[in-house]
Amino acid sequence: MIASPIFTTKSAARLLGLFALCLMVGAIAGAVTVPEVRGWYHTIAKPDFTPPDSVFGPVWSTLYPMMALAAWLAWRRDFFSWSSRSLRLFLLQLGLNFLWSFLFFTFHWLAAASVEVLFLWLAILITTRRFLKQDLWAGLLMVPYLLWVGVAAVLTWTIWSLNA
Repeated sequence: MIASPIFTTKSAARLLGLFALCLMVGAIAGAVTVPEVRGWYHTIAKPDFTPPDSVFGPVWSTLYPMMALAAWLAWRRDFFSWSSRSLRLFLLQLGLNFLWSFLFFTFHWLAAASVEVLFLWLAILITTRRFLKQDLWAGLLMVPYLLWVGVAAVLTWTIWSLNA
């Protein structure tokens, strides 16, 4: 399939919209996470391989824009169709990403977060594979996110087992 033009007003607006959406999801998730990291999260048992708290913010601040660009690259291959499977998959995994923060940090439902993060990782894998078929760069931009959520999944499951 031939890609639509990259730099039209409509495509630029959609790129900005995806950036705004991803950054908003990250900002809201961060807003519910930060108070809990300073409180509850420091009181629970964590594995020795847990990254320092200072790593999470910069990683997510990098991943959200990469996700937005990846979604835009794949979506433009679908001529920016609102019924695009790529767009729907992307929105699904973004919603699951958002949900995990509430399950883990707000409600402290470690079992639910442990199950949900597996669905999140699977949704990211499916999205990444779909993106790779449409646009190499779109797929490659999702790989760090897939890997980071893999780390988050192992951490979530380990924290659950240590605190059950």
